[in-house]
Amino acid sequence: MLEKIISTSDSKTTILIRFIVGAVFLSEGIQKFLFPASRGAGRFEKIGLPSPEFLGGFVGTFEIICGLLLLIGLFSRLASVPLIIIMLVALVTTKSEVYLEEGFWELLHGSRTDWAMLLGSVFLLIEGSGFWSLDKRLMNNGN
Repeated sequence: MLEKIISTSDSKTTILIRFIVGAVFLSEGIQKFLFPASRGAGRFEKIGLPSPEFLGGFVGTFEIICGLLLLIGLFSRLASVPLIIIMLVALVTTKSEVYLEEGFWELLHGSRTDWAMLLGSVFLLIEGSGFWSLDKRLMNNGN
């Protein structure tokens, strides 16, 4: 099971996707604690999610941990799963209203970062951490 989680390609460019996705999620997670009224519990309450106080900390913690894992390239496949879920929930809860009120083009404009983070996370789930990662070192030490 561990072999499937840490398996990765020899791609040397995957680090670019890992760094941008990891840095954005790390930053967003930290901001949920620094600015809870606008980025964490307050935002979750505004969009009508249940238990916003709990969810703010829960999501923020996952974003920080998974963002750090991506940055160092450890368990990137596993770390990408909660991030994909977070992005799908974000798209449904925040962008469906934009679509209904302002239309398709405003939806695309307002969700470009969401799509980039979602697709970057899906890429890492499929591809793994790449050549310059702790996963690659672990994989090579196992052989």
